Amino acid sequence: MTVVDPGFAEELYQFGVDTALDCFNCGTCAAICPLIYEHFPRKMVRYIQIGAKDRILENPQELWRCLHCGLCTKTCPREADPGEVILGLKRYVVANWRRS
Repeated sequence: MTVVDPGFAEELYQFGVDTALDCFNCGTCAAICPLIYEHFPRKMVRYIQIGAKDRILENPQELWRCLHCGLCTKTCPREADPGEVILGLKRYVVANWRRS
């Protein structure tokens, strides 16, 4: 069962993730992503929005699939910068690795 943490998005500010809540989950990033892997990065942004940090910490290796090619960022209509969100999540996972 997923535990929801409503403060998760704010917790990520210190890791450089400050645009995740700007996303309205249109799916443009997932459509352009060369990974074509379960709606990545849309799924990761959604986990932030709903406060499902355990979902991210359960499978942190997913974040390292990101090629950081910039296509998602270039096509985001809300300028939510999904590529930078993924990088911030990587920083979060590294900082919390021993705690999880």
